[in-house]
Amino acid sequence: MTWLDLPADHPFGITNLPYGVFSTPGSEPRVGTRIGDHVLDLGACAEKAGMESYAVWQQPSLNAFLGLGRPAWTSAREWLVEALTNPAMRDCVEPYLLAAADVTMHLPIEVADYVDFYASEQHATNVGRIFRPDSEPLTPNWKHLPIGYHGRAGTVVVSGTDVVRPSGQRKPPTESEPVFGPSVRLDIEAELGFIVGGATQLGSPVSVAAADDHLFGVVLLNDWSARDIQAWEYVPLGPFLGKSFTTTISPWVVTTEALRSARVPLPGQTNPTPLPYLQGEATDDGAGTAYGLDITYEVEWNGTVVSRPPYSSLYWSPAQMLAHMTVNGATLRNGDLFGSGTISGAEKEQRGSFLELSWSGQEPVTLDDGSERTFLEDGDTVVLRATAPGPDGTTISLGECVGTIRPAR
Repeated sequence: MTWLDLPADHPFGITNLPYGVFSTPGSEPRVGTRIGDHVLDLGACAEKAGMESYAVWQQPSLNAFLGLGRPAWTSAREWLVEALTNPAMRDCVEPYLLAAADVTMHLPIEVADYVDFYASEQHATNVGRIFRPDSEPLTPNWKHLPIGYHGRAGTVVVSGTDVVRPSGQRKPPTESEPVFGPSVRLDIEAELGFIVGGATQLGSPVSVAAADDHLFGVVLLNDWSARDIQAWEYVPLGPFLGKSFTTTISPWVVTTEALRSARVPLPGQTNPTPLPYLQGEATDDGAGTAYGLDITYEVEWNGTVVSRPPYSSLYWSPAQMLAHMTVNGATLRNGDLFGSGTISGAEKEQRGSFLELSWSGQEPVTLDDGSERTFLEDGDTVVLRATAPGPDGTTISLGECVGTIRPAR
């Protein structure tokens, strides 16, 4: 138990301890950890405690800390738990606790590379049925490899940043030629983002078994998508301008160590069995090295919860995604970010995109104020939230990922 006056069931309790980058008025951004309703200024506290590594937490991003690798991440967590549970360390810690309501949160990492996957069988099936109603919904390669594309690292933003409606080419079904203008089918994708550390050398793949050495933590991720721009441009090379205008992530990075109690086996990969480089190994917890995660989402649209996607239904593991991403020898860099792809469950109320919820605009969604929506309108606000089970019956919060749509410029 922590010496802080903190409820045992607080979602940012001692079993969570996520990392983020914050500032206070007149100060520079630096690394902190969330504990209850406070943020601990890690660099200042560690310097006071005489830790030689304090300087990595006085940076405006987590990248330097990410570069230290798994042993340092584990040691830092052990020190944090000791500092927040040992009353003898209270005088060293307490002066550096700040009210969470009084700080400004920033992008937690300097994004090195950004990749987005397509790991939900339910989402891929729904999209296939919408876009290719006369064909098989899943493409022939889908169950053989985690499909992904490279996104734009420079347009990843922190929660709370407004989203400007993108403009681009689109071809309405009723027109013989494309037109240019603001997207009229603006959508969300509720995803889980994975933050990577421990850079690798060119030509050095990372196995599924070794992936955990590089998977530092997770964030909520909203892959805003202009479906009309996307539909016109994506053949033959995939998403481009329909995706690259904005990607929003939550400010707090929940570590993979904090999520160990949330590990679960994948739903099943037996038909077909993945190739050997994508196969996991057995572990004592039964989840395997190619594990899933028991994370439940909540998608709120203008104050109305419209969906609760379950991450545990995803077909591909984060470890498999990382292994596939590097199997050709591509490097990992400190601050790499990859998304899971839209999280959708088997039920309608578990769909993680408005394309699916409205079935491409054919089935409007009614909000609590009586208004109806198919795709996003200017002024709409979307909030993603998620929780996971922690040890001893605790709950781990992943925080919020928020964005409001502003008119095209």
